[in-house]
Amino acid sequence: MGNLFDSPPTPPLAEELRPQRIEEVIGQEHLLGEGKPLSLVFASGKPHSMILWGPPGVGKTTLARLTAHAFDREFIALSAVLAGVKEIREAIERAQQNLEQYGRQTILFVDEIHRFNKSQQDALLPHVESGLLTFIGATTENPSFEVNSALLSRAQVYVLKSLEAEDLKKLFQRAHAFALPTIEFEETAIDYVITQADGDARRLLNLIEQVANAATGSKAPLDKIQLDFVQNALSVTARRFDKGGDQFYDQISALHKSVRGSNPDAALYWFCRMLDGGADPRYLARRIIRMAWEDIGLADPRAMQIANDAAQTFERLGSPEGELALGQAVIYLAIAAKSNASYKAFNAARAYVSQDQSKSVPNHLRNAPTKLMKELGHGKEYRYAHDEPHAYAAGEGYLPEGMQEPAWYKPVDRGLESQIAEKMAFLKKLDEEAGKK
Repeated sequence: MGNLFDSPPTPPLAEELRPQRIEEVIGQEHLLGEGKPLSLVFASGKPHSMILWGPPGVGKTTLARLTAHAFDREFIALSAVLAGVKEIREAIERAQQNLEQYGRQTILFVDEIHRFNKSQQDALLPHVESGLLTFIGATTENPSFEVNSALLSRAQVYVLKSLEAEDLKKLFQRAHAFALPTIEFEETAIDYVITQADGDARRLLNLIEQVANAATGSKAPLDKIQLDFVQNALSVTARRFDKGGDQFYDQISALHKSVRGSNPDAALYWFCRMLDGGADPRYLARRIIRMAWEDIGLADPRAMQIANDAAQTFERLGSPEGELALGQAVIYLAIAAKSNASYKAFNAARAYVSQDQSKSVPNHLRNAPTKLMKELGHGKEYRYAHDEPHAYAAGEGYLPEGMQEPAWYKPVDRGLESQIAEKMAFLKKLDEEAGKK
């Protein structure tokens, strides 16, 4: 009697269209084009260990499989999410058996290598060094942070990029001919699918498969797939965005640097990209407040107030209404006068104190709430600034004895700090005049 397992399941479209030859790979011209790094590797006939670093759906697994095929090597694939030391040991035993019994060398592919811990990564080292294994790792995370330096030093890192719109268009045409050869697509429908794929080939193929299933299951026969049909057929999800990965930190870096660079449009773009990708607005609010204090500072103290008010507004209104307040804060910070003088002064003072010995507070600055303290000279000869001309005790010292004026805070000539600079210059002149008396 037959059962459900008599026939193999139908593979998804992404697997059906996986390239079988290196010439079929779409995209990654910077690596696979004539005279480019991976092209030269294939031409040399000598594979080496490598780490393929890039976002999801750009061909890391495909390139690993094609490498094994190109060099006629056994291919063993492990997922770092599922595999442990046991699976690593079994893979090494298989590689040893392949070499001893069949004279075939092995490529060991570890997907998501960043999920292996140090001991698991270290277990690969001796076998990579001995040449038993040619190691290929795939990761969406920066290997500088996630891969052991010992393993990293034995593997060449190749950076894969998201597919461009033209690449996705080629892949769309290939998938269209395979999955829906008798039905045309309206150009706007094609553009919509490509936009939703967001540079991810696997995602594009999955979207096309959804549309194909909807089209073939439609009661009324379709001659042409239009935009509204695609929009109804697809469950649109947030764009590709890893809240804890490189894309996250790269985009927040781009947002911060756009604000620092006084480009409100760029700042808004990265801010909206992060919202669109699912970043927590509260996290963005905290970063916006940080930008106000670090890059604007006393050049425009209103920036700090606006940043704080925007964060409080978001807490009151929530999403999406409160995001407008954060967006306006981003614009204000981008166009505000910039100064990192306070930021630099704080860091310099903190570094000095952390390396310096503890200095005593001068007697005239000490508190004297008791008779004994007064007898010891605490507070003696302290000059009350409000009783002095300009409310400033010219020539008075406020640092520990013997410590030179460090001049950590150096206001810039922008925004309010230009006035602060004038005030400091005036007070310095008063000190110099007092010193001559």
